[in-house]
Amino acid sequence: MEMRENLMMRGAMKLATDCAGVTSEDVAVIVCDYESFTVANQMTRACLALGACTNMVVIQPTKGHGAEPPALVGGALVKATVAFLVTTKSMSHTQAVKDAKAAGCRIITMPEFWPEMMISGAIEADFLQRQIVANKVKDLLTQASSARIVCEKTGTDISFDLKGRNGRAVDGVARTAGAFAAPPNIESSIAPMEGKTEGVLVVNASIAGVGLIREPVTVKVEKGVITSITGGTQAQELQTLLSSAGDPQCFLVGELGIGLNPCARLCGALLEDEAGLGTVHMAAGNNANFGGTVVAKKHIDMIVKDASLYIDDLLLIRDGCFLEEALG
Repeated sequence: MEMRENLMMRGAMKLATDCAGVTSEDVAVIVCDYESFTVANQMTRACLALGACTNMVVIQPTKGHGAEPPALVGGALVKATVAFLVTTKSMSHTQAVKDAKAAGCRIITMPEFWPEMMISGAIEADFLQRQIVANKVKDLLTQASSARIVCEKTGTDISFDLKGRNGRAVDGVARTAGAFAAPPNIESSIAPMEGKTEGVLVVNASIAGVGLIREPVTVKVEKGVITSITGGTQAQELQTLLSSAGDPQCFLVGELGIGLNPCARLCGALLEDEAGLGTVHMAAGNNANFGGTVVAKKHIDMIVKDASLYIDDLLLIRDGCFLEEALG
């Protein structure tokens, strides 16, 4: 056990130093639940070792990705300078996080972050180097008018209107006030124009809250709204995830994302699954905290592999292969 903990601590220190820039001047808050305590404990030890004033808040697991945490958590976050959200379900798209960022807190979100993810895989990426690539893709998205995901093998063909929207780089690094990162996820993404996404996305990699795909899930979108979800039992699980909140906004297309971490593996953990270099993902639900107008109770990512991605007329991904030379 001691060797495993030492290897985990190495990952925790990388997250605290390279990704968050924790120093003795920081007030650090680590939020976790009883299912994520092992990883959170390592992050707490790392922040303490770096001399930060460190506080751990343990809560019950929230009901789903994007569900608001207890008010106590929000109160702690707005008073912190850096926070690690090591929770079973993602808090990324919540008002509590939005308020904390506005107050200047650096946010590192780590939902479904398993102990093994601190030792190998996506954590091994050079975050500072990939930050450069993520910012190039962010700028490309900002300048673009449209995007299209195509895969003849699966039947995916879906188009997004990007006009007037700014891309963002979720590059694993949050070292300035109000910054947000989700290591080991490295991605660039954008909130497409509401009401204008059209086509079919056949999800063949992973779905947040569902896991690795055993049988393709076909998602049909008309005028920016998911109108049908078909396939096997996992299609039914996705349908239930989106409808259980009782919020029709959860069925609106909220995000187009591009994975940029060359060390990431498809493993069933959201942060690593959506980071894989050459994957793309579409999310349903909330995007109000990164440039969109959808205010929803959930944000559910649907990840596709082996597809091609066009940004305007530029081919950025060919059959799951990211064409870095296309960035110039």
